[in-house]
Amino acid sequence: MQWTGSHHDLAMQLATVDTVLGNFDDAKLTHFAVTTSFYRKDGKFIVHTEGPDGKLHDYEIKYTFGVEPLQQYLIEFPGGRLQALSLAWDTRPEDQGGQRWFHLYADEKIAHSDELHWTQPSQNWNSMCAECHSTHLEKNYDPVTRTFSTSWSEIDVSCETCHGPGSDHVTWARHKPGSEKFEAGKGLMLSLDERSDSHWKINPETGSAVRNKARSSEKEIEMCARCHSRRSPLSSDYVHGQPLLDHYLPRLLDEGMYYADGQMDDEVYVYGSFIQSKMYHAGVTCSDCHEPHSLALRIPGNGVCVQCHQADKYEQSSHHFHKPGSQGASCAECHMPPRTYMVVDPRHDHSMRIPRPDLSVKLEVPNACNNCHQDKDVEWAAGQVKTWYGDIPAGFQSYAETLHGARNNEGGTGNALAALIRSTDTADIARATAFAQIGPYLSAATIDVLPLGLSDDDPRVRAAAVVVLETVPSEIRVRLVFPMLDDPVLAVRIEAARVLASIPAGELSTDQRLLLEKGLQETVAAQQAMAERPEAQTNLGNLYAALGETEKAAAAYKTATDINAAYVPGYVNLADLYRAQGEETEAEKILRQAARVSPGNADIHHALGLSLVRQQRTDEGVEELRLASTLTPENARYIYVYAVALNSTGKPEQAIMVLQGAHNQHPNNRDILGALAAFYRDMGNEVAARTYAEKLRSISR
Repeated sequence: MQWTGSHHDLAMQLATVDTVLGNFDDAKLTHFAVTTSFYRKDGKFIVHTEGPDGKLHDYEIKYTFGVEPLQQYLIEFPGGRLQALSLAWDTRPEDQGGQRWFHLYADEKIAHSDELHWTQPSQNWNSMCAECHSTHLEKNYDPVTRTFSTSWSEIDVSCETCHGPGSDHVTWARHKPGSEKFEAGKGLMLSLDERSDSHWKINPETGSAVRNKARSSEKEIEMCARCHSRRSPLSSDYVHGQPLLDHYLPRLLDEGMYYADGQMDDEVYVYGSFIQSKMYHAGVTCSDCHEPHSLALRIPGNGVCVQCHQADKYEQSSHHFHKPGSQGASCAECHMPPRTYMVVDPRHDHSMRIPRPDLSVKLEVPNACNNCHQDKDVEWAAGQVKTWYGDIPAGFQSYAETLHGARNNEGGTGNALAALIRSTDTADIARATAFAQIGPYLSAATIDVLPLGLSDDDPRVRAAAVVVLETVPSEIRVRLVFPMLDDPVLAVRIEAARVLASIPAGELSTDQRLLLEKGLQETVAAQQAMAERPEAQTNLGNLYAALGETEKAAAAYKTATDINAAYVPGYVNLADLYRAQGEETEAEKILRQAARVSPGNADIHHALGLSLVRQQRTDEGVEELRLASTLTPENARYIYVYAVALNSTGKPEQAIMVLQGAHNQHPNNRDILGALAAFYRDMGNEVAARTYAEKLRSISR
């Protein structure tokens, strides 16, 4: 059976002599002065390491987690919690650097109070890992006792994970009475038959294959995306065959997650990359390349690619300009460059792009050439590509400069984002990302994108278009967003409900109030699906605050900080709630509590500074704002607010000096440009004021 022994089969196992791969024969590892010991006692596997109190304790390994190229271990804690140990075993052969213990944060000191410490909520198996390593997992979190009673049907990723409940399939397979009605789908709730009756035929003119019929379903790809994507759950009750965005909200091409050209940056897994690819748009599914049960490539190495790309054209030195059989002749190394996560786990970028070292020169994004040729610079790589091919091939993903412009507030960005949104032959995830950026640039020339987005075929685009409307006047929000409460996809409906939550009930008809109430119930349920996470509690607090339900909002924020005492947004939002109620002293108290828990956090000092200024304690407040601006010099907003505070306290020269320094680092920031223009104008320097005002106008398009 192909599944047996696969990564899915071995995703999670009870810790036994047969399943534990790590060295527990009195091995030791020291990481930033903490020495951990691994040993056996009474047939159990024990780790002696730092616990949540900062002291060393013995912990029994309960389960193994994964097998290749590393294996992690789960430890049981009170309240039904399983925590993933940050010390992992490198399962690679010794001659590849493996067969050793290592820390997943190899270059960082992770104190017991740190969010990344293995005993903290971010390393909790029940919440962060379990759904994708077991079958029919039920988290069973009790928000009152804050405990888990998590269960599963199978400990690993088995048949029903992908195909759904299997009782009807058993009936069909055993030819029981009534089995004939299951013949079409073999009794499977989800049969994943996208490849049925389809084939790929090489076009001799292009050397690439064409599918004999268009892919008519996203079922297989979205099934894989449940786990092979960076996403947030929206539901605790997954139903096989329903759209992905009825149960999860995948990340867009957000800064910090992806580079501006769409290459993976953080650990985003596969889905968000694959749906950018030309292969996806041509009709390729996951199982065209991967055997779905063994998970192996259908043909090793370049063989999987030459299924559809003619070998005598593409697997030649005239195409790749490298020695046959070398790393440079590997299709995946050039078109799916790997990036290493968890210290030892290289993962290929599934956007399958043409290498663009010229974009590395212009935008500082990575490229496949310098992945291998690390002794060369990006200018060399761009020159080599131009020498080989003449003009550098643009490739399928053409949005790098637009998204880079949005991230850096460059001139013409608004028009470029609107053009990207209108280009329906562009990857939908890129168009949705453009919507997420276009808000500040909306104008008479770009406003047409809103109705286009709200009626788009892709739910990601529709959801992103709804979010853009969050800041428009209430009458426009009511007119444009209310129809989205009837959207067929949950992710769109809950964004619509959130955006409409602050609309006073008196401005709505009876039917509108009923529809909004239904959407709000779905929104609350989506957050309660992750009730054990402080982020979900803070989102609930924000929703209740928008609805004017201040007691519920305060309770949710307090729950967030109870769950994780170091979760700063919980404190900051609670303080802002008190501010809105005129309770500035209480807001200050909360922020000072947060500063004790998380010293040196810029968000806390910024919020505290604003609170003190509002209390007429200006000198104290300005000092806190200064501290926030120095703690995060990359945060242009904090520098801008500090400069405004200086100017308002009679120190315009100092304010301008601060802004000039910030302008050097953030040359296209609109707030900084606007403040420089205004402050110079007020000082009588019309030439400087006009210079900055003109630059501000140029980038506001």
